[in-house]
Amino acid sequence: MSQEPPAGDTGQPEQLELRIVARLYGAPLESLPQDLFIPPDALEVYLESFEGPLDLLLYLIRKQNFNIFDIPMAEVTRQYLAYIEQIRERDLELASDYLLMAALLIDIKSRMLLPVKRADGEEEAVDPRAELARRLIEYENMKLAAQRLEALPQLGRDFLPAAAIAQTSDVVRLPEVSLDDLRNAWADILRRASLVQHHRISREELSVRDFMTRILRSLHNRRFAEFEDLFEIEQGVQTVVVTFIALLELARESLVEITQAEAFAPIYVRLAYQPS
Repeated sequence: MSQEPPAGDTGQPEQLELRIVARLYGAPLESLPQDLFIPPDALEVYLESFEGPLDLLLYLIRKQNFNIFDIPMAEVTRQYLAYIEQIRERDLELASDYLLMAALLIDIKSRMLLPVKRADGEEEAVDPRAELARRLIEYENMKLAAQRLEALPQLGRDFLPAAAIAQTSDVVRLPEVSLDDLRNAWADILRRASLVQHHRISREELSVRDFMTRILRSLHNRRFAEFEDLFEIEQGVQTVVVTFIALLELARESLVEITQAEAFAPIYVRLAYQPS
């Protein structure tokens, strides 16, 4: 005979609900290890932290806007002693550093309660708080200077120096030359060679006397001739220059006359009249 499961039993194994108290490297922990040590002050939270007795005293004065040259010693001393009482419960060694300042505050307060005695030659009595005010002002100036220095960019905190590693090799690597590079180099050589030309200057001797004779022959049996007609331009620049010099020489020797009717009019050349 088969026995049916009791009512409410689904036939699946019971699943116990696990209570996870922590995770270690992602793995859940059901209970804390027995040998786990937690320091007594591990979970302490400090709302205000001070760097010394002067720092605490300056904080109490600035927080309540007291005049540093007219400190209400009774109120400041009361607040200072209350803070020392709090830290004595946690760290007696730390509180010992503040006890000396507390004794100084009580001493200043007690001297303020005594009758004022002026020294010989002094017009005003010395305020017992003056030395404490001077120390507080010096400390505040140094603290502000330290804050300004802390705000400056620092190497390693705000920026890092740029660095690069260059890998050098002593292997000489020659450039690869393609057929297009050779073709372009050869075309460049041909282009530069075409720009180089040799000019030969030949020396030709031309006689001014011979050209003077030519001009006289061309003017023979002619009343006049135009100035431009006397030059053989197709013979070259040398012939034109020598012809012009020969014409000037004929005019100097009064063998020809050079006339012009008006400005910018054509210039004519004719043989000079010979006296009979």
